[in-house]
Amino acid sequence: MSSATPKVSTLPPEHRERLMAFAEDVYFESGHRLFEEQQHADRFWIVKTGAVTLDARVPGRGSPVIETLHHGELVGLSWMFPPYLCQSGAEAMTPVRAYEFNAPAVRSMCRSDPEFGASVLFWLGSILAHRLQVTRVRLLDLYAPHGSGIMA
Repeated sequence: MSSATPKVSTLPPEHRERLMAFAEDVYFESGHRLFEEQQHADRFWIVKTGAVTLDARVPGRGSPVIETLHHGELVGLSWMFPPYLCQSGAEAMTPVRAYEFNAPAVRSMCRSDPEFGASVLFWLGSILAHRLQVTRVRLLDLYAPHGSGIMA
């Protein structure tokens, strides 16, 4: 499933620039697991190239892919919200280049600069709302007798 997640470019330019000051370039081979459900969320990523899948464990049903993320999209949301535990798994579907961020450092910046923090929280909230809907539709399509009823 493809996404239309709000990208980092939706942040105001001055806040995007401040966020990107924390970025480190990383590379993941295809098949690399970025994180698992219930793992401590101390990092997050923005995809530069490649594709990352988000999956959800469904007891007795495996871990279906919920969404596929591409250029400019955020991988990892749980880093901002206590108890900082991942709510899904993530895997590099292809070779991936990404920006990696130290979550505690970004949280600290959000606390020390309320305007920056509000922008980041609004961006994350938009992504959360989108992912909740995508997850709902995907799980209904997979497991409900008549699917979600939404035509792709």
